[in-house]
Amino acid sequence: MAGAQLNIATGESLRVTSRSMLVVTMVVVASPDEVFVLCHTGGDDAVSWVERVHPETLETLATSEHLAGGPAWPGGIAVHPNEDLYVVFGNHAHRLNRNLQVVASCTLPRGRPYNSFVLLPDGHLVTKDFSGSRPGNEVAEPFAATQLVVLDPTALKIVASLDIPEASIARLSADGDDVYVVGTSSLWRARWNGVSLTRDDFRAEYRQFVGQTFGWDAVIADGSAWFMDNGESTHKFAGTLRGVGTATAPLHLVRVRLDSGRVSLIDICGLPGGVVANPPVVDAQRKMVIGFDSGNGVLAGFSYDERTVRQVWSHAQNHGSHMLLYPESGEFVSAHHDAERGIEQVVVRDVSTGHEKARVDTGSPIQSVVFPACGTRRDFYWCSMLSLNRVTVG
Repeated sequence: MAGAQLNIATGESLRVTSRSMLVVTMVVVASPDEVFVLCHTGGDDAVSWVERVHPETLETLATSEHLAGGPAWPGGIAVHPNEDLYVVFGNHAHRLNRNLQVVASCTLPRGRPYNSFVLLPDGHLVTKDFSGSRPGNEVAEPFAATQLVVLDPTALKIVASLDIPEASIARLSADGDDVYVVGTSSLWRARWNGVSLTRDDFRAEYRQFVGQTFGWDAVIADGSAWFMDNGESTHKFAGTLRGVGTATAPLHLVRVRLDSGRVSLIDICGLPGGVVANPPVVDAQRKMVIGFDSGNGVLAGFSYDERTVRQVWSHAQNHGSHMLLYPESGEFVSAHHDAERGIEQVVVRDVSTGHEKARVDTGSPIQSVVFPACGTRRDFYWCSMLSLNRVTVG
């Protein structure tokens, strides 16, 4: 959230309020007093729902009805500029008002999970189907090609679609009216003109090594798309991603220049068996990127300029989820799953140096691979699929 800060000073520490929840995957902070949590069930006929929780105690204040879903894979929730909430989960999309009443719903075209969405400047939503392996439903490459779908925000009517030539396991990214799709071998771009999506001639092939697997979500920042490869085997998650990777090539931080399509790759740690399920953090102000390898338990910081990317620090850390960046203070939040103690910690570090500023146990016995949110009171919300945690500076 804009203006959110931690600014942890010497002598300050982190404190945690935690509660058990099933299955919590994403938090959005609509205002200082409105925190919404997306939850869902599992299986091929899963449903989702949204809870509004107290911003400090995490007590449930309101709950939506069960929302039609479909095949389970973490979806997404967002607060729209029109102030309503939008949810994509399974093969359904829903619009809810802030009282968690359903305003509109639609069934998406394919009988697969649709893994979240992006919002365009004019308010339209773009989503896509996910054809990768899921727990209990392993599929072999080549995966089915993906299709982008554009939804009108008023009634959730499908107003446009576009087929991409290959599958995409990653979530979509957007920069203005440009939508970026990390396919299983290349980065693609589609442009929205207010009426239709059109794929231009931009194609950046990042899959270049024997034993390398597909890329995950991209961050669009500072004229480049940044993501990591070796995303195969995340469906083997069993409380942690440590040791589940099957790629024989090392896991890479991938940079694709948006003006030229030029691709560069740099190893996170140089080891086989790497795997990720989430994107890096990019601090454009400090010209730093934070990447990780969940399969081998490595977190690393890279500096960059117009042409080069180089590693400047590295730590042993079992991180799996989205991270949070505080650009004003140069802090970022990651996690460490302590398998011996059966607990996940959150860890605040300095972006430039990797120096640890604070860490604390959460209430989660498993590694988070999902989506936290910055708060408004020197706090943030950290979720795993078994717990919701509010972490404060004190």
